[in-house]
Amino acid sequence: DFPVANDSFDYEQKYPPDEEFEEMSPKARAFKVYVDESAKMDFELVNCWREGLDMLLIFAALFSAVVTTFIVQTCQSLQMNNAEVGNSLMSEMIRVQRAMVYGASAVEAVSPAVTSFTPKTADRWVNGLWFMSLGLSLATTLLAVLAKQWIHQYMTIPSVSPRTRCRIRHFRYRALEKWRVPIIIDLLPVLMHAALGLFFIGLVVYLRSLSTAMAVGMAVIGGVAFTVYLVTTILPVLYPDCAYKTPLSAHSFTMFSFLRQHSLRFFRLNRTGVWKLQSLRDIELDTVEGQGHALDASAIGWLFNISSTFPSKAS
Repeated sequence: DFPVANDSFDYEQKYPPDEEFEEMSPKARAFKVYVDESAKMDFELVNCWREGLDMLLIFAALFSAVVTTFIVQTCQSLQMNNAEVGNSLMSEMIRVQRAMVYGASAVEAVSPAVTSFTPKTADRWVNGLWFMSLGLSLATTLLAVLAKQWIHQYMTIPSVSPRTRCRIRHFRYRALEKWRVPIIIDLLPVLMHAALGLFFIGLVVYLRSLSTAMAVGMAVIGGVAFTVYLVTTILPVLYPDCAYKTPLSAHSFTMFSFLRQHSLRFFRLNRTGVWKLQSLRDIELDTVEGQGHALDASAIGWLFNISSTFPSKAS
């Protein structure tokens, strides 16, 4: 959801009224107000996006470096080890020479040649999971860079009249909604979460061949971490006052609301026939309105406790 701009100006005093029949002129007050309001909203929106994308790029870069280090070590198990082949041939030559010295048959000293190599199933799984994890991380990086370019293009508006700026900005704003840019940006972290999950699974498989206890310990850590991830994502869908809200929670609630309404329609449990797809922000606002008086009292009490200039406390 887009943030709601806050009215911090009295525009009737800031801008003079328009002359008669000039209400839609290039420099009309309505367009100037629109430019100011949209600038405040876009500043909050774009700053939030940029901060999230910057953190995502840093995490993706560090994570990719870690995964690459593991892959460099384990991908060698997918290829024939030339050193082992050389050692095998050297041992075979020694056996042949010994057989010739003692008058034995050299044919019996020759071992079957190493002509084929098949990697272990565990090695294939580990490298496959880690390569997929690295691929998702790099894809996230690419999409995050593209998103930052989209944001830059959205914010770059030429110096023209207020009416033209209003038209350009609103044209781009509608394009953001039409092409689902906010949803794409909000769901980018999900790719990194999937990459991290694949890495954890590969790590458990890798440790299983070394130590079962270490593999079990890592599986427990990863299981607990992703259980917390899923629970904290779902809780805001069920409880509007839950503080674990993320963009994924908002989209999960929208999907939950959609499925719920269609389930009610299918089972004919909705008697009103009114269908309204609500967002997590709408539910929060409704809850705040319902608890308005209690929140007012709690807010005044909080202000009294933390304020050193409250009248009754100063006296």
